[in-house]
Amino acid sequence: MIPNPIIQINNLSKKYKGADFFSIKELSLTIREGEIQGLLGPNGAGKTSMISMMCGLLKPTSGQILIDGLNFKKNGRQIRQSIGLVPQEYSLYPTLTAHENLMYFGSMFGLKGDSLKEKIVKNLKELGLDQFKDKKIVTYSGGMKRRVNLIASMLHHPRILFLDEPTVGVDVQSKNVIFEHLKMINQSGTTIVYTSHHINEAQDFCTRLAILDHGRILTQGKPSELIQQTKNANNLEDVFIDLTGKSLRDYA
Repeated sequence: MIPNPIIQINNLSKKYKGADFFSIKELSLTIREGEIQGLLGPNGAGKTSMISMMCGLLKPTSGQILIDGLNFKKNGRQIRQSIGLVPQEYSLYPTLTAHENLMYFGSMFGLKGDSLKEKIVKNLKELGLDQFKDKKIVTYSGGMKRRVNLIASMLHHPRILFLDEPTVGVDVQSKNVIFEHLKMINQSGTTIVYTSHHINEAQDFCTRLAILDHGRILTQGKPSELIQQTKNANNLEDVFIDLTGKSLRDYA
């Protein structure tokens, strides 16, 4: 049985004010419930713009995004209660402790009392942070901050979790803990949408992938299918280079 679509994107376009080109151009994508959907692409391909529009942080220039059949214009509050976002930058208060940060972010989703405290204790323990819960975030390593950021986004057990470059600056041990935890919450029913520059990481983690360039989807499917469909490809990196080329994508 094919799972129901939980995100439906139809002819989506985004052009920023003053820009010469569209960041996203007439893009359509279906993400089904329970998937781990990866969005890969070179710098400037449109990955962060996509995530921002799916989370309601950015308005499309044209097109439609439906989250479980709802749109942000009419059902913004309801949608935001059902999603979580782990942004590229840390969204934590550095002078507060991990526990204080999580109490604050949990309260923003309507969580409170013993229920919230129990969720915080459980997640801190699972991500190896329980002994540091009363230390200020400013003292944490990059990997520790990433793990607290992740907890903050999923205390309310979102139906969809958006991850924008969630392992930037993270050591191997922290990365392993993060992915084990993400796989566990995916198995419990949370759909995950994930962007990254780490192609091998995406190949192992994602159940489906879409490769973007210049605001359009070049190809999509299961990682194994994409490799099989590309001549002389041994891994997803070969597919990526074949589709997007070897030219540098520096921009300022």
